[in-house]
Amino acid sequence: MARKVVSPLPATSDALGVLGNQVRIARHDRGWTVAELAARVGVSSPTVLAIESGAPGTAIGTVFNAAFLVGVPLFGVEDRAELARMRRRGEEHIALIPSRVQAATSRKAGDDTDDLDF
Repeated sequence: MARKVVSPLPATSDALGVLGNQVRIARHDRGWTVAELAARVGVSSPTVLAIESGAPGTAIGTVFNAAFLVGVPLFGVEDRAELARMRRRGEEHIALIPSRVQAATSRKAGDDTDDLDF
């Protein structure tokens, strides 16, 4: 089955470009070549160039690995422990969400069981 190509929204393209620029600047500041970063991430040089150019087709895990290795703060957090705390808080919040939610549009017309009078 062929992969479906989804065009990024303008804000997504901007975010990819910003992150790509940050990776390139940080790589340059470390004095690493594209090939050196590629070897550290475990990908090819063209993949690193795609990350740095903000190409939307690169796997997000690969992009985050590259960003982390060159020291770009993910989600504005430089402390890895704080990032782990943010993840746990998100997981705790998700655990409180019901596993099944009835969509408001699926209710039948005239169904007013939410307004029971006792």
